[in-house]
Amino acid sequence: MRAVGDADGSGGAGEAGPAGPSGLTGLTGLTGLTGLTANEVAERVAAGCTNRVERTTSRSGWDIVRSNVFTRINAIYAILFAIVMSTGHYLDGLFGALIVVNSAVGMVQEIRAKRTLDRLAIVGRSDPIVLRDGATLGVEAADIVADDIVLLSTGDTIVVDGPVLATTSLEVDESMLTGESDPVLKAVGDEVLSGSFVIAGTGAYRAERLGAESFAQKLAAEARGFRPSPGELRTGINQILRIITWVLIPVGILTIVNQLFRNHQDLSEALRGMVAALVPMVPEGLVLMTSVAMAVGVIRLGRRNALVQDLPAIEELARVDVVCTDKTGTLTENGMSLAELRAVVPDPGTEAALIALGRAESKPNASMVAILDGLGGASAPLLHPLVSIPFSSARKWCAADLGEAGAWVLGAPDVLLPSGDPVRVEAERIGADGLRVLLVARCDADIAVDRLPAGIAARAIIVLEQRVRPEAQGALDFFAEQDVAVKVVSGDNAASVGAVARTLGIAGVGAPVDARSLPEPGEDFDRIAADAAVFGRVSPEQKRQLVRSLRSQGRTVAMTGDGVNDVLALKDADVGVAMGSGSPASRAVSRIVLLDDSFATLPHVVAEGRRVIGNIERVSTLFLTKTVYSVLLALFTVIAAVPFPFLPRHITIIAWFTIGIPAFLLSLAPNTERARTGFVPRVLRLAVPAGFWVAAATLTSFLLVFERGVGGGSQVQASTTALITLLVIALWILGVVARPFAPWKVALVIVMAGGPAALLLTPLGQRLFELDPSNLEFTLIGLAVAVAGIVLVQLTWWFLARRRPRSQSHASHLPHP
Repeated sequence: MRAVGDADGSGGAGEAGPAGPSGLTGLTGLTGLTGLTANEVAERVAAGCTNRVERTTSRSGWDIVRSNVFTRINAIYAILFAIVMSTGHYLDGLFGALIVVNSAVGMVQEIRAKRTLDRLAIVGRSDPIVLRDGATLGVEAADIVADDIVLLSTGDTIVVDGPVLATTSLEVDESMLTGESDPVLKAVGDEVLSGSFVIAGTGAYRAERLGAESFAQKLAAEARGFRPSPGELRTGINQILRIITWVLIPVGILTIVNQLFRNHQDLSEALRGMVAALVPMVPEGLVLMTSVAMAVGVIRLGRRNALVQDLPAIEELARVDVVCTDKTGTLTENGMSLAELRAVVPDPGTEAALIALGRAESKPNASMVAILDGLGGASAPLLHPLVSIPFSSARKWCAADLGEAGAWVLGAPDVLLPSGDPVRVEAERIGADGLRVLLVARCDADIAVDRLPAGIAARAIIVLEQRVRPEAQGALDFFAEQDVAVKVVSGDNAASVGAVARTLGIAGVGAPVDARSLPEPGEDFDRIAADAAVFGRVSPEQKRQLVRSLRSQGRTVAMTGDGVNDVLALKDADVGVAMGSGSPASRAVSRIVLLDDSFATLPHVVAEGRRVIGNIERVSTLFLTKTVYSVLLALFTVIAAVPFPFLPRHITIIAWFTIGIPAFLLSLAPNTERARTGFVPRVLRLAVPAGFWVAAATLTSFLLVFERGVGGGSQVQASTTALITLLVIALWILGVVARPFAPWKVALVIVMAGGPAALLLTPLGQRLFELDPSNLEFTLIGLAVAVAGIVLVQLTWWFLARRRPRSQSHASHLPHP
């Protein structure tokens, strides 16, 4: 395989000579360049030396469907649903619809995330120009082969890595790769990296590292791929489900034996009783409500132009206590502003000269745009240069002969003035604070591209500063109020980053840390990561190390960014948040995308996460109380050798009016408290004692009315009485969970009490749900036992609250009886 430097001139560099083929005009340092031949290209394609990359990204569609349909809870429900259907009592199988809903919510959200991951590409669609057989040719990026000569001009994206062969003032923006906002001037022999783009000049480079070996694709390989992130809520729910799975089998066996052999029911009735006992043991509503509440959160955030790419991100948002943010593109706009025009020698022509210098540029850079914007309202005469020299990063100055207004030069003070000059010393002092400083001066009219003008006489120091996003301050104030630490992690100059952080009033700025001086990961690294608030010159790998260090110290980290240099940290953070206008890779690997690029959206994102998760934790008490009393009630009936009190349709009434509907509505209530770990212990602390007393009271009512009890009623009457007892206590628990009360919450409890009352009191409800409340004495028994149960629940909660440390009692979203 012949390299680009072959002696036959098919792809090499030689002495300066005649201009090359079309597309190389103006490039110096190359002669006789023809690029690869068609045969050489074919050889490289056959050898696999192309820029094509085989992608194996997220899980396949079948994997997603399988993982959402074939779940533990769906398996349990499918078996119970089949048993009920076999009895012919189809109304008792209403709970089967949850299989479809549970599966659909998870699949839709994950398929959306898969599509985004599959579109991951650090380098977007680009058709570069290559030199082959002595002619320029447009090809797809994937069709570039090793040793191709790729031509560059302003606006081109660099699609593979390689050394520069020729350049005419070639300037490359690598901010998406390094975080450094200043353009990089490339000389012959310098490396250009995929993912960057040309902002000025022209050039040519050799394709050396392609496909999976290129800088962009190596980052993409690390960033790409499915990462399950269930979160503590789902993990806790799954733990409960695993336990319940093992409980269901022996309880189901005991229940069916009790129904068939001890109470002599026929098989159909025994199976209905068993299903009625087992269905409420599974907190199916909790799984569904968690998914639906998160989906509602996704919709709400979508209205604020925040795209949530996976549901569990909502939960992690609720726990965030550290926000690591990039500077460029996040806290600051991609531009600068004129902070001060400080006169050194008063000169009425200074402003007019600056405007003329700026307008003479065909493509003014960020500094010149800031000067023109800052002087936009100046009442200076419009001057037309006789001769102008555009700005160049190599020269670091521009100049113009303005005729009668004199000749002027604008550039870096350390280039225009000698060392020790008082004006230069003052400019360097200002620049030490992270500000960009330029100097405008008069000079001799004899100006030329290849030399600095003579007779430079300073007129004014120009101070430029990063243009802070107007919405950033409000967002930072929110995080300060919520005790969320903010750390600025940037690839830019540390002093510049510190200046922006101080402008925004970020707490603990102190001395910005230059990441090049950071120790290797370890105790010292962890200490600096925890203490410092501003980091500059941070490499992509160091950003990831900072995120990992904070997480290892128990912090929940949200990382914001927009560039390829942020990708690794975004992926490793608990919640990666990308800007919508950022690189495709940063958007694809992030769990949240701010489509409007507004940092001010982030507080709303965090607040929505807290609302959803805080309320889910609160209403989880209802679901797990039902699980506890269902298990205990099944065991109590086996011990008492009586039929299970309820039919599956009775369980539907309980689920609708005491748990499902109110829990969903309560999950939408405002809640700004940060979520904390320990979800399962906190919920069980209330659910276990409440469930015990509910089960005991329900069985007591049933036994008092059942034909073998003191009332001598039928099983339907006993079941109705037990249902009344259970409903009253469950509605009381709902009222406790709903606190603090608001008018809509009071109305909610009243409506939820009215629903079962309507079913109990109307002939249609009695017939459909097999209820018989006709005996007033039995109803009073049910109400009296319910009151006793409520008293016991409250006393137990009060006792447990007294025994619990005060710090724990306030670290919870749950009600404090």
